[in-house]
Amino acid sequence: MSTMDDALNTFVAEGRELLEQMEESLLQIEQAPDDAGLINAIFRAAHTIKGSAGIFGIDYVVAFTHVAENVLDRVRAGNLTINSDLVALLLAVRDHLGRMLDHVAARSEPDAEIHSVSERLVEQLRNWLAAPPESAPRHEGEAAGSEVEIESRSDDYGQDAGTELWHISARFNIGILRIGLDPIAIIRYLGTFGKIERIVTLTASVPTLEAIDPEGCYLGFEFAYRSDADKATIENAFEYVAEDARIRILPPHSKLSEYKSLIDEVSGDDLRLGDILVHCGTLTQAELEEALVLQATIPVEATVPPLGEVLVQQKLVQPEVVDAALDKQKQLREKHSGEAALIRVNAEKLDQHINLIGELIIASAGINLAAARSGQPELQEAASLLNRLVEDIRDSALQLRMVQIGATFNKFQRVVRDVSKEIGKDIRLEIAGAETELDKTVVERIGDPLTHLVRNSMDHGIESAELRRARGKPGHGTLRLNAYHDSGSIVIEVADDGGGLPRDKILAKAIERGLVKPEQVLSDSEIHALIFEPGFSTAEQVNNLSGRGVGMDVVRRNIVALRGSIEIDSSEGVGTTIRIRLPLTLAIIDGFLVGVGDSSFVVPLEMVVECVELSAAEIEAAQGRNQLDLRGEVLPFIRLRDLFEIPQAAAPEIGNAQEILTQGVDDELAFLLEPVRRENVVVVDYAGRRAGLVVDMLQGEYQTVIRPLGAVFNGLQGISGFTILGSGQVALILDVPGLVRRVAAHEGLRKQLSLSEAC
Repeated sequence: MSTMDDALNTFVAEGRELLEQMEESLLQIEQAPDDAGLINAIFRAAHTIKGSAGIFGIDYVVAFTHVAENVLDRVRAGNLTINSDLVALLLAVRDHLGRMLDHVAARSEPDAEIHSVSERLVEQLRNWLAAPPESAPRHEGEAAGSEVEIESRSDDYGQDAGTELWHISARFNIGILRIGLDPIAIIRYLGTFGKIERIVTLTASVPTLEAIDPEGCYLGFEFAYRSDADKATIENAFEYVAEDARIRILPPHSKLSEYKSLIDEVSGDDLRLGDILVHCGTLTQAELEEALVLQATIPVEATVPPLGEVLVQQKLVQPEVVDAALDKQKQLREKHSGEAALIRVNAEKLDQHINLIGELIIASAGINLAAARSGQPELQEAASLLNRLVEDIRDSALQLRMVQIGATFNKFQRVVRDVSKEIGKDIRLEIAGAETELDKTVVERIGDPLTHLVRNSMDHGIESAELRRARGKPGHGTLRLNAYHDSGSIVIEVADDGGGLPRDKILAKAIERGLVKPEQVLSDSEIHALIFEPGFSTAEQVNNLSGRGVGMDVVRRNIVALRGSIEIDSSEGVGTTIRIRLPLTLAIIDGFLVGVGDSSFVVPLEMVVECVELSAAEIEAAQGRNQLDLRGEVLPFIRLRDLFEIPQAAAPEIGNAQEILTQGVDDELAFLLEPVRRENVVVVDYAGRRAGLVVDMLQGEYQTVIRPLGAVFNGLQGISGFTILGSGQVALILDVPGLVRRVAAHEGLRKQLSLSEAC
């Protein structure tokens, strides 16, 4: 892959991240339309995408984003007020930019549909540009959203910055020289009807010498300009570069809010406070040097005040501007440290890395086995050290694949907004546990099931506002997404405060379809689980969201494919919580190796509680029931030998010893020398339920590289995958959730039969 391809891939990846940030800010700004930070974040996302697209010559992205940027610039200047209609349009712009980036990623030219949508959205954006300024000075009694009203909310934004000069901020596109436009000529032209008192040249965008394009323009300029001309005349000086530059013109005695906005656009690395104030034109270089000299003359034994405090005391800069500059300085430092700590890695390379570590684990297990058989202490010690190092490498590699689920949760802000408007309900989303981490592969594959569950909760679960009020609930519904770790698994909850699942209605529908016999007695959880049957639906009407009985069975199938499980907790009139349990990773786990006859099995270690011996007395006390008394609690168990139909096989070593010992011994006494077969119970816990797995041998902890079963074995009960042991043999990985459910179902059926017999 060429360097250009790598750079273009980076542009696409960063562009998608910016669009996610843009969407998040747009969804938040509906509740906080005056939040300057959100407005600037939206503008920066669009501006950065436009500038980066210009570098690669992606003109259709540049042209489209430029119009959106102009609208956002009017919002920043206070000439447009954010409302739901504008947010809806900007969200559509964001989606369309995403489709454009898809074409860039595929190296394909945009089709007719892309151009058609671009034209339609550009027309809508220009309607907003043609609208009269909503925040310009108004006559008395004019509409809300004016600048006067905004100023009344915050005195800081209405104060005069105290400068008597025009301030001009100019940033030119990198390709401006190629189209015959010269920024220096514009600067000279400004001198014909005014005087440039000072100029600051910004070099933050200048690349290294090797990367410089001789025809590129990397410099930005900040002017302090004295002129009697009006703003229109000064703007006309930049008329020919309006489409290829970003020009900000602040008149003398401009508001502090405008300078704060200008400070927010400052870019560069490790800029000091004084540099930021000089760049934005609120401080001259001479004034800065004078303040630094004054700061240096303070006696050593005294506490030296910060530069910002000195500037305020000397009345060189307003305190609010200093505060804004300090905030910007903090942002620049955080961004710089974040960029220094992060590096982009192709996901395929990371997957290949994990696969190689899996092979290393298998090879290490073989070395450990050979060392143990050799009986050489030095070799055993070296193998043990190698094993520890491999474990450390495994843990660090798996951490590389761990990502926070918050990014997935935040995407549902948009889903909730759009669906709630579509179905006419007021629904609010609450998110908890966004910092919970799990494997990247799991995150990628959980998105679709979660989307279906969220949409179902909004459509079926949460009632209309009228019905909610009649039930004594608030008019708006609440949907909650939560994630947390539990017993080595991650739990994701989709909860609503709606009407809950109609138990009787579900049961009646199941009996009607023949899924349940009329005389069957089912628990609430078993009845709720019926909604996952293919084609099952209790909806009386079919709409665009749900009601066809298609989807919930797919949700369960997708969750099971991730070696997870799904359960429902619902109360009629109160709400429903759907709980998904998933493994933290799909690649490598710590396992507990057990043996049954000549077969080996792996139990995920995080689900193992303890191991106990199953004595003959306990078997006799169970009276044929598969359960034992574990410290006063009944523990149901399942025999792996019976489950997988493993034949009895005597160990050859024990058999030979027996043959030797019984030679010449009376047959009646020979049974005393027969090998004693001991069974062990591995107690496992899943989702608060305990069960026992009866095995022959406990072989200890084992690093397990998970291999998926082939298509031939799809649907195999009790097995979730396999691994290769150091000896080269295959060990099956047990599906503990499935086995626990099987034991619980068997125990429930046994109780039902006992009740029936009693009746």
